[in-house]
Amino acid sequence: MKTGKWYPIKQDVNMRILFILIILFLFKLTIAQGQDKPSPVSLNGYVSNMQSMIFEDLEGDWINDNLIHNRLNFKLYAGTKVTFAVELRNRFFTGDMVRLDPDYSGRLAADNGLLDLTTNIFNENSFILNTKIDRFWADIVMGPVQLKVGRQRINWGQTFVWNPNDIFNAYSYFDIDYPERPGSDALRLQVYPSYSSTIEVAAAMNSEEDLTLAGMYRFNKWGYDIQFLAGMVDSEDIVFGAGWSGAFGSTSFRGEISWFQPKDNFSDTTGTGLFTIGFDRGFSGTGMVQLQAMYCNEPLTFSNFDDFYSENLSAKDLAFSKFSLFGSITYPVTPLFNLSMSAMWYPSLDGFYAGPNADISLAENLDFSLIWQYFNAELNDERTRMTLVFIRMKYSF
Repeated sequence: MKTGKWYPIKQDVNMRILFILIILFLFKLTIAQGQDKPSPVSLNGYVSNMQSMIFEDLEGDWINDNLIHNRLNFKLYAGTKVTFAVELRNRFFTGDMVRLDPDYSGRLAADNGLLDLTTNIFNENSFILNTKIDRFWADIVMGPVQLKVGRQRINWGQTFVWNPNDIFNAYSYFDIDYPERPGSDALRLQVYPSYSSTIEVAAAMNSEEDLTLAGMYRFNKWGYDIQFLAGMVDSEDIVFGAGWSGAFGSTSFRGEISWFQPKDNFSDTTGTGLFTIGFDRGFSGTGMVQLQAMYCNEPLTFSNFDDFYSENLSAKDLAFSKFSLFGSITYPVTPLFNLSMSAMWYPSLDGFYAGPNADISLAENLDFSLIWQYFNAELNDERTRMTLVFIRMKYSF
């Protein structure tokens, strides 16, 4: 797969971003003042402060970083059939990664989309202020037909952790501070032949002008949502896939399968296949249990744990081991205090991941989280370990 470009800071991009924000904010205030009827403009988001620590051994050197993360979601409803949206994340980075990694600012400023909507507004020795517009779309509904154009999330996944069907917007499970997930610069057409079926066609292009074009048909049968998809990914691979989600009794049963075949050597090159199934069950007042397993005939080769956090993951590159197993359990100690534990096993790497979390609701819209991530695997014929600890305070509005 081709690598994305790194873009320099552009003053005109900064000005356009600020201009959009100011106009939308003033428009919202103007509409809202003196009116009892619902406003056609909405604004929500959150502000969080997260301290992170990274180390191999508790007694060794630590990497300390701080991130102030602000998300703004603007929507304009032009009647009942047309909606416009601009959503962005503003992030203020300080700490050791900013000071010690000369490539850090370039990675933050990189935008994998066809449009360059990411920039470092300030890029200094000790801090970086980064802005990224990750949603910028217009949505039009015409009876049973829906058309969405612009930067958007196209989610075709049915499972929770690994999504081989999510060919437009694959994401990393380990990125705990990005619940919205990445978007694509795309055109998406959805047709609803009935209340239980959907036909979709979508096309997206990235910064290298690689095209992802695919169609998907979803329907309901035997109480299950079943889907089939086919298309081309990043101008490189022909993809075929299927997925399902439903339940037997009180247990949900989900799965996805995708096969990626290089289009330039379609008949004589071994492709990459991913197959995953998952089960989850909630217990009234006592928590939830999730299990998921995945098989891949050609897992991704990587040299360090940083690859787990890539924002430009392809659905083809989700596996690091031929077999992968995931399990998690969530337990509500009180209605305001949740504990959870997740783990993954990677037999091909003789490795595993463990992630205990604690979430506390301190007040309305104010949450505290303690998140621990531990990786242990055989990389480059050497036993490698990494621990990440995140302490986050988050206010939603």
